[in-house]
Amino acid sequence: MELLDLLSRRRMVRAYTDAPVTAAQLARITSAGSRAPSAGAAQGQRFVIVTSPEVISALADAANEEHYTARGYPAWLSSAPAHIAVCVDPTAYAERYRRDDKKTSAVADEATGEWAVPYWWVDAGASLMAILLAAVDEGLASGFLGAHAIPDAKRILSIPDEVEFVGLVTVGHPAPEAPRPPTRRGVGVSDAIVHHDVWTT
Repeated sequence: MELLDLLSRRRMVRAYTDAPVTAAQLARITSAGSRAPSAGAAQGQRFVIVTSPEVISALADAANEEHYTARGYPAWLSSAPAHIAVCVDPTAYAERYRRDDKKTSAVADEATGEWAVPYWWVDAGASLMAILLAAVDEGLASGFLGAHAIPDAKRILSIPDEVEFVGLVTVGHPAPEAPRPPTRRGVGVSDAIVHHDVWTT
């Protein structure tokens, strides 16, 4: 499938059938995530593939899915046959940029240790997009729920303290969704998104 075709087909899906997703499909999808760009080739992206119904149910409960369904929407997290937790390990970047070939890269303040741009978040976003597109390429659908909505996810998934949890990608075969409120914004390239030569207002 061509890239622009993948991009046009990609959308956030929040309802799935009970058709299974294979281990081979999940392996290819996460492999795509691992091939995303990584600052300094630090490769700090980490993924947790979740297929256990018990763990999926626990994540749905932690995200208060009942509140979502009470508003008339279909069950989302609990209906997906697979989840992929997108994570990133900042310590991998700190270690990488201490090496001799990277010491001259002024990415962090020497006094405070604060990074001008915490590139692990950039890399996590690149991996997330690769995963979403790879799901489409597999003939599947996906959605994303950010870490803020699942505060107990790190405990449920036994994610180490030093690793940052970014959010969950739900993966499955799409089912018809309930109608959404008429407040959805259209998708397209506008002058507010793309500027030429300089930022224009």
